[in-house]
Amino acid sequence: MKIPMKPYSSYIRVHLSKCFEFAVLIAVAASLSAQPSGANPEASEQGAKASAAARPEDTEVWEPVPAIVTPGTIDAAPPSDAIVLFDGKNLDQWVSTRDKSPAQWIVADGVMTVNKAAGNIETKRTFKNYQLHLEWKIPAKITGTGQARGNSGVFLASTGPGDAGYELQILDSYNNKTYVNGQAGSIYKQGIPLVNPSRKPGDWQSYDVVWTAPTFNADGSLKTPAYVTVFFNGVLVQNHFELKGETLYIGRPVYKKYETAPIKLQAHGDRSEPIRFQNIWVRDLN
Repeated sequence: MKIPMKPYSSYIRVHLSKCFEFAVLIAVAASLSAQPSGANPEASEQGAKASAAARPEDTEVWEPVPAIVTPGTIDAAPPSDAIVLFDGKNLDQWVSTRDKSPAQWIVADGVMTVNKAAGNIETKRTFKNYQLHLEWKIPAKITGTGQARGNSGVFLASTGPGDAGYELQILDSYNNKTYVNGQAGSIYKQGIPLVNPSRKPGDWQSYDVVWTAPTFNADGSLKTPAYVTVFFNGVLVQNHFELKGETLYIGRPVYKKYETAPIKLQAHGDRSEPIRFQNIWVRDLN
């Protein structure tokens, strides 16, 4: 028995209809997949309207207003909010690191000269995060070589007696060869300075430092490391350098918990002539 066949034109119409339905399904699926998971069309529309209504003032922050600070007449002069640690007159801000007695370095003609027999000195105050400025001079007729030539240091945090802490090296590095992580501008035995902008002996030199102290967990473990940025004679030599711990003469650096600490100046035991300091001030950044 023969089954009557549908007309060919009817077959074409049915086939095209099914193709159209399939295409519609594909388009709807693509539209849905383009939306973020859980997207709400009404919320998207509201977001678009809110964005169109945004104003520049919405992202302007007006308070708190930063305090006005009067800069010095020259860059090296202390600004109005600085704590002056040495202004050429006396050592009232300093004590002996050894026993906390009054500092016994020599003050004359507006400068402070290291007294090697008296040992290191440190600030009476303690600090955490700060900006520091100090100026130092290697004697014009300095003698010795390498580390035994105008050696000293500024410990950005003095964590104990002697040389305990985090040292920014001071040394005659003008045509004086030594290990590069021990030359002037280095974070001693850790951070090699980016460049060497040392002036010749007899000229005043300067350090401008931004110190970010390490922080510790309650159990004494390290939470965040210390960072330091140093400008040496106005030239960047340490760019947000991350310290690995306290600076050590022998051994690997390690961190030891502390909260705040004095700033320490080193009376190094080398036999070269003692160096001098002037114009030391600090700005607390806490």
